[in-house]
Amino acid sequence: MTKRRTPRTTLTSATILNGGHELAVHDLKRWDDSFTLHYTITPPLPDATDATPVLLALEAMDDIGNEYFNWGGARGAAGDGTCTRGSITAQPALALQAGEIHVRLTFLRDGEEHPCHLMLHTSAATP
Repeated sequence: MTKRRTPRTTLTSATILNGGHELAVHDLKRWDDSFTLHYTITPPLPDATDATPVLLALEAMDDIGNEYFNWGGARGAAGDGTCTRGSITAQPALALQAGEIHVRLTFLRDGEEHPCHLMLHTSAATP
C-alpha cells in the first residue's frame, strides 16, 4: 500500500537565488523563547559535498517594532529528492501583540548575498 501525503499549506512563497529556486514557507511555529519557520526550496539546493554550500541567515521585525535575529537552523534533501526541506529559528519569542512579521532571509552563495523579503501574519503561527 502506498502512503498518501497530505499537501502542505503554503503561508507565503518567493523566487530566490536569481530565479533559480522557489522558497515556500509552510509553518510559523511559536516557542517560549523563539520562533521557527519551516520551509521547502524547489528544485533542491545542491548538496554541500558536490558544490559550494548555500548559507542562510534570518533577520526580522514585527509591525510594532520588535527585532528578531537568527538563532540557527537545519536543512537537507527531501527523501524523494524533489526539494530541500528546512527550518530556521530566530530569537526572541514573537510578541503576542504583533500582527505581522517582516522577514529578511539572506542566502549566501559563492560570496554573494541574495536577500529575500517575506511578510507573515502572526495569526498563522502554531503553538
